Amino acid sequence: MEKKKVAIPLVCHGHSRPVVDLFYSPVTPDGYFLISASKDTNPMLRNGETGDWIGTFQGHKGAVWSCCLDRNALRAASASADFSAKVWDALTGDELHSFEHKHIVRACAFSEDTHLLLTGGMEKTLRVYDMNRPDAAPRELDKSPGSVRTVAWLHSDQTILSSCTDMGGVRLWDVRTGKIVQTLETKASVTSAEVSQDGRFITTADGSSVKFWDANHFGLVKSYDMPCNVESASLEPKSGSKFVAGGEDLWVHVFDFFTGEEITCNKGHHGPVHCVRFAPGGESYASGSEDGTIRIWQLSPPNADDSEAANGKATAGVNEVTTKIEGFHIPKEGQTEG
Repeated sequence: MEKKKVAIPLVCHGHSRPVVDLFYSPVTPDGYFLISASKDTNPMLRNGETGDWIGTFQGHKGAVWSCCLDRNALRAASASADFSAKVWDALTGDELHSFEHKHIVRACAFSEDTHLLLTGGMEKTLRVYDMNRPDAAPRELDKSPGSVRTVAWLHSDQTILSSCTDMGGVRLWDVRTGKIVQTLETKASVTSAEVSQDGRFITTADGSSVKFWDANHFGLVKSYDMPCNVESASLEPKSGSKFVAGGEDLWVHVFDFFTGEEITCNKGHHGPVHCVRFAPGGESYASGSEDGTIRIWQLSPPNADDSEAANGKATAGVNEVTTKIEGFHIPKEGQTEG
């Protein structure tokens, strides 16, 4: 019987609690970057290709539920259970702004033009902050029907997408009027919603289903039943021929977009998988888990002969600081910024 080749991921340690959100920047002149949100209160920035740790954003006093980078990877944002969303300098690690809310903030997203920050959470209110006038009061959209779980921008920042923790469906908001213009119906609560790199598809995970929607006409394109409840799904950004999903069975599954057939099943996490995201070039994807680790998997595992992983070099530890960004300010232990 032919021995099946096992994918050996880059394992990124550093978080002391579950990893609940991952976000890749687009490719920048300095490469691309990966930011992670964790219940340990400290979002972390990494080299997206190698997984090498660059720095930790310190200042939150509660679990961080969501994180993102602007398209140039110059600023980061995070949404936290400490009733705040913070914006950080991604080059130095310094806190630039802290936006206070009245309840837990679950989601945040920079607009495509980088001038706006969108937040949502337990208050059931979507807020849009102007990064050029951070001291000004945010714009508030109409009340969300439920507690906000995910947010995203699409249509060149003319439309906002949101999902709720306590009900199914994805709501699409007209930014100009601040009102809901369309609802994509799902049975279960949508725990992950991703707009594809080319703007054509919205990928959602709800319960044990992964769905792909036409991002312009809002029709359902594909719907696949998963082997278990999945919390997150991501579409390969270049060809769009594969997607990954992760959830409560601890495994990271790769599927064929056109047929729904499973191509690969990656085992390695020791807890449920909370988030999966493809790198911007589609050559690898990352998973974050209840076990506190991030694992970066190659889409097609290289031959064991030429793979560093075969030599046991597949762990990116917190001490391997990348040189791509210099001068990242790390506060001393026990010291909080802001």
